[in-house]
Amino acid sequence: MMLAKPRLSAQPAHDDFTLSGVSLACGLYQGSDAFEIRMPASSYQDPRVEQLTDRDFMAWLPIDFGDGMIEVEVASVLAPDAPDYARGFVGVSFRIDGQGRFESIYLRPTNSQCDDQVRRNHSVQYAAYPDFRFNQLRTEFPEKYETYADIELGRWTHLKLEVSGTRAALYLDHQAKPAFIVSDLKLGPGQRGGVGIWIESGTVAYFKHLNITRA
Repeated sequence: MMLAKPRLSAQPAHDDFTLSGVSLACGLYQGSDAFEIRMPASSYQDPRVEQLTDRDFMAWLPIDFGDGMIEVEVASVLAPDAPDYARGFVGVSFRIDGQGRFESIYLRPTNSQCDDQVRRNHSVQYAAYPDFRFNQLRTEFPEKYETYADIELGRWTHLKLEVSGTRAALYLDHQAKPAFIVSDLKLGPGQRGGVGIWIESGTVAYFKHLNITRA
């Protein structure tokens, strides 16, 4: 069992976040106080001229996190001008260091609900920026760093992420067993840094109740 000690004692405020290519606003979503995070359409990836891959668009807290637990509720919708490949990308980035490297586990809600089983298997994804992005991991280690989960656009989803050494376990919607496990976090057990909410092209995301407990 993970022994977790100092917990961030208060909910983070808007000014506590560092913004990387995104805007962050306070508001309401489905009747709840929440942060809204989005990126400008000018930052959407264009598959005609570039390969689709993970980037560093996120709002994050510059804290010293190594091992511990991250809990948050997230919801995402497609922006009105979302490109065809948009999937409602939203997730947690962690151990964000001063050189901009980080680990992330994120959701693709539209994949979960489609009729294509291959896409359904790509509902949850792990990546490590910048050297182990999803397209490289999918090519070199098929199926190992992604999985199916029952998620969908526009619905609050509770994420709990337990991180210890080179292992991360993702629990969804208060389930007792993890929905996804990564046993070999690519940046190694010594990686430390901030925690944030990550998005990609065509996503408008909302999050609330962000709690971070450091082991």
